[in-house]
Amino acid sequence: MSRLHVPKGFRFSGVSAGIKSKANAKDVSLIIADQPCTAAGCFTTNQIVAAPVVYSRSLVPSTSVRGVVINSGNANACTGVRGMEDAKKMANLALAAVGGEDDESMLVMSTGIIGRFLPMEKIGNGIAMATSSLAQGEDAFLAATDGIMTTDAFRKVESRVMPLRQGEVAMAGMAKGAGMIGPRMATMLAIVVTDAILSPEAARQMLQRAANRSFNRISVEGHMSTNDSLVLLASNRVAVADQEISSLEAALEHLCIDLAKKIPDDGEGATHLIEIRVRGAATEDDADQIARTIALSNLVKTAITGGDPNWGRIVSAAGYAGRPIDPSRTRLLLNGFRLFDHGEPQPFDAKAVSQSIRSSKETTIDLEVGSGDGEATHWTSDLNAEYVHFNSEYTT
Repeated sequence: MSRLHVPKGFRFSGVSAGIKSKANAKDVSLIIADQPCTAAGCFTTNQIVAAPVVYSRSLVPSTSVRGVVINSGNANACTGVRGMEDAKKMANLALAAVGGEDDESMLVMSTGIIGRFLPMEKIGNGIAMATSSLAQGEDAFLAATDGIMTTDAFRKVESRVMPLRQGEVAMAGMAKGAGMIGPRMATMLAIVVTDAILSPEAARQMLQRAANRSFNRISVEGHMSTNDSLVLLASNRVAVADQEISSLEAALEHLCIDLAKKIPDDGEGATHLIEIRVRGAATEDDADQIARTIALSNLVKTAITGGDPNWGRIVSAAGYAGRPIDPSRTRLLLNGFRLFDHGEPQPFDAKAVSQSIRSSKETTIDLEVGSGDGEATHWTSDLNAEYVHFNSEYTT
């Protein structure tokens, strides 16, 4: 893994508090700003919402956030009044531990099994241990990343560094998620930190636009979580000129896309990451819905699992997406092989296409649906027996 560029003004830690059943697995993380920082967030649109989401989304955007406290192994979702009290207690314990002031706030994230109360004694001990191990730099950042993981097979981290007029701006992100991933939001948990100077409104707008083209365009099985949270923290160290904002936003979007793609790439039991690129739609929103519909088709996903170039499943999914397409101008390429064009099947070597799917982790679907300017890309995983096996025994 290449070196991470970790922004100035933050400390990180991840420790094992015994919340997870696996011995020594990290399950409490802290991400702390040295001074109150700018914060913005995007959260699940599920009507069943976990207590930490309710708590955190009420606090952002803001200029007085000191950081985020995260636990894994327990979602603190569907836990009623006690769940809200526990989320607030987590925040207060973490804020007090780092010497926060009364007018400052601490965001909270939780992930894991739904419907179980948090073991608050373990949480408290974990926060104390995490506070004592807070540090700057890459190793501490990775420890915090380990503490937010549940069924993840690997760490999901990305970073960028940009030279600006007033100095270099760094941006680093961590994410977790491998199952229960459905768009709007689809992150499970993600935190991006930067040392750029940002206003709360600028941070909110940048993050929402980046989320719409990254985390909101991934899926594993289309099951929207109760806990999805994406947060941007800015330590406000390096000034950004007005003419540099667009470049900073582009860097944030690309970082979020690279982070988001790692989630379906790690889909539980997945053998393929599927990239679906739709072009020629009337609008970007139309292209988004068409790509989303294809991504959520179990028939498409299982065809990719088996290396089956069953293009009819893809084209028909586009047809029922509820957005206008022009069949006479519809064109489909699978891993670069042209299978369907101008409303007609095309001759192709089925064995060669099948081999191209089987021999690579990534599969690309390029679909042109008309002559419009709308285009969008979605990422999803394939679907196989291992996913069914894993999720049939998740809590037992």
